[in-house]
Amino acid sequence: MNICFIGGGNMASALLGGLLQQGYPTAEIGVVDINVEQRDRIKRQFNVEATGTLAEGIANSGKAGTSVIVLAVKPQQLAIVARELAPLLSGQLVISVAAGIRAKDISRWMGGYGRVVRAMPNTPALIRAAVTGLYALPAVDKEGRGHAESTLPAVGSVLWCEQEELLDAVTAISGSGPAYVFYFMEAMQQAALELGLSATQARQLSVETFLGAAKLAFESEEGAAVLRARVTSPGGTTECAIASLESDDAGSAITRAINRSYQRSRELGDELGNT
Repeated sequence: MNICFIGGGNMASALLGGLLQQGYPTAEIGVVDINVEQRDRIKRQFNVEATGTLAEGIANSGKAGTSVIVLAVKPQQLAIVARELAPLLSGQLVISVAAGIRAKDISRWMGGYGRVVRAMPNTPALIRAAVTGLYALPAVDKEGRGHAESTLPAVGSVLWCEQEELLDAVTAISGSGPAYVFYFMEAMQQAALELGLSATQARQLSVETFLGAAKLAFESEEGAAVLRARVTSPGGTTECAIASLESDDAGSAITRAINRSYQRSRELGDELGNT
């Protein structure tokens, strides 16, 4: 299974690094990027072939139906790239990691080509700790899904959505999710500074608390509510803090924020799809 990346930015680099770390042969990976400096960086960093033209990039992408083409360009560039790619396709699986662009629109831009999987990874892909939502058009068979499952786990775990609309929910929860975590970290660090701790101490305490709590939740079979209750002793400091959050309607505020993100994801899909 040869893989050709269209675009050599951060997400493509994360996937490349993950694949190579898993022992994927460099000879079976190629990159297309119009930027000369980007191509040179890719060659130096990953020792894979990089070219500036689509035709050259996918000319040797393997037998029809067994190759993977990863669209990793900016959403605003995807319509142009997809139209240029259309006459070069001969059964390859096309995976798009471009945010917001629906699979049906990518298919339309490629002249109705149906072997399309849309992926929604998040930024922890840069450290191989992403969670990626996947959706496949009906024309993608079991083998095609398998190719997608072989490519995206290079940067973390994957989950399939059977309706593409659910990828808007994935975007709102995990795609935007790291920013919610960092926002909370910022608030914790500011509070730590106000309480007399140094900036270094504030960062260590907030980051390692999130890291440990997330690991505990990951390894536990119990839900978040149960884990929270175990930390919240009656009449204690945690109960006081949680009561303050609840009096400020923090839980509902988070839910509203995620719903706003969800709606914006749907709006962007409409806007970008009309390109």
